Parts: sequence; C-alpha cells; structure tokens
Amino acid sequence: MEHQAPPFFIRGISPKTKLVIYGLLSLALLVIDSRYRVLDVVREKVSVVLYPLQVVATTPITAAHRVSDFLSDQARLRSENERLHNQQLEANAQLLRMRELQSENDRLRGLLGTANQLSGQTMFAEILYAGRDPFTRKVIVNRGSRDAVLLGQPVIDDAGVLGQVTRVHELVSEVTLLTEKGQPVPVQVQRNGLRSIVFGTGHASELEVRFMPLNADIRAGDVLVTSGIDGTYPPGLPVAVVLTVDKTGASNFARIICRPAGNVDKHRYLLIMKEKRELPPLPETPPEPKGKKQRKGEQ
Repeated sequence: MEHQAPPFFIRGISPKTKLVIYGLLSLALLVIDSRYRVLDVVREKVSVVLYPLQVVATTPITAAHRVSDFLSDQARLRSENERLHNQQLEANAQLLRMRELQSENDRLRGLLGTANQLSGQTMFAEILYAGRDPFTRKVIVNRGSRDAVLLGQPVIDDAGVLGQVTRVHELVSEVTLLTEKGQPVPVQVQRNGLRSIVFGTGHASELEVRFMPLNADIRAGDVLVTSGIDGTYPPGLPVAVVLTVDKTGASNFARIICRPAGNVDKHRYLLIMKEKRELPPLPETPPEPKGKKQRKGEQ
C-alpha cells in the first residue's frame, strides 16, 4: 500500500520553481550590478573581512615558494661565485704571464740597445740551466761551437759584466760567472783610473777587491769598470759598485766589498761578445852580457 503525505501538510514551492526563481534573481542582480555598480561597497567590505582568512590560507604556499626561491638563489649564487672565482684565477694567471712577457720584452730591448752601442759583434744567448755543482757559479747557455762561440769570450748584459765562456760544446757552452770563488777580473776605478783586481767570493751578490793599499783613493759608491789589460774583457764595461771600504783592520790591505753591476742571478738572456782582443806578444828577454856568462863559468 503506497504511503501518501497527509493533506493538511503544506509542501511549499517545488525545487524546480525555486531554481528558476533563484536563477532569475541572480541574473537580475548581475544586470543591476553591472549597470549601476550597487554591490561594489558590499564586495569591498567582504574582501576586507575575508583578507585575514586568505592570508592564513595562502601562507603555507607563499612560504614554500619563498623557500624554493631562496634555495634556487643560493645555488645560482654559489655557481656564479665559483664561475667568477675561476675567471679571476685565469685572469690573474694571464696577468702574471703578461707581466712576465712585458719584463722579458723590456729585458730584450735593453740587451738590443747594449748590443747596438757596442762596437764589436755580439750574440744573444739564453740560459738553459745552472751548473750541476751547487758550490760553483756557472750556467749553461744555448750557444756552442756551431754558433762560433770560443773559449774566453766575455759575457755581458745591459747592466754590466756577467762572466766569460769557460767550456764550449757543439750546441751549448758553459759560462763561469764573475761571482765564482776566486774568479779574477782586472778593473779600474771609473772616477780616477786606479787599477785593481776584483775577485768573486762564491756569493751571488758579493765581490771583493783584494790587495788594495790602505792609502788607495777608493770609496763607497765608486764604479769599477774593466781595464782591458787582460785581453779578455774590452775596457770600460761596468763590473761592480763599491759598497764598503774597511781600512781599520790589522792587515796591510783594505777590505773592499762590492756588488756586481750586472744581473748575475736574474733574467734568462745575455750577450756573448764574439770579438776577442788580441794582445801584442810580450817583448823578448834580452840576452845576458858575455862578460857575466864568463864570470859565472869561472865561478
């Protein structure tokens, strides 16, 4: 048996009718709002009331975006920092190479100027390595007998004398520096022409003038140049600068310490002077008188 509602209950408006009414009402409100803007005030009030709820609802998403942006920025900055650091290292290395090339270029220009000023022939040479014996002051250069290098040829740079060739091979030669212990170089004081001999002491920056009397006119600051009386070095080449003159010792000679004028332990390039000076032969010893020989024989 089908159940039916009692007739005394009022059912009201049907759902379909409600849908139509609410739809028409919504459409009417939309038309009125778009034409007269009567709901703007209501909309602003509602947005103000709902703003805290909106902020609370979007806070986790905003925080997540900020954390993600922070981490990505940190990674990007770290990568950028590493890239810039590598570029700085490369730039510093290139700068050092450029400075070295500039220094080497200035050095070669100085040697070229010195070679043009000298009257004799000169030859560029490059130092390959130092001698094997650590107690000697010798270097090996990339010139040999194939380049017409001869024993005894002087070696100089743009500042002064460095030494002389002491051994020649086909492709390389050995140069003994003037700082070699006991290596003599005849010199004279440029200021007054006083002659003496400079000896190496075995130290890279020290030379010594020996056998100079206490009353000799020599003082600190004097420039010593080659005298040319040995037949090896041409006259007038700078050899050393006097540093100290000690005349208070118990010895009969002054103790004079100098520093080399040339860059003995610097740079890689030098000049070999190919011109070798030939000295005239020594005079012959005159024969002894006959009377002396007879007297010697009689004795």
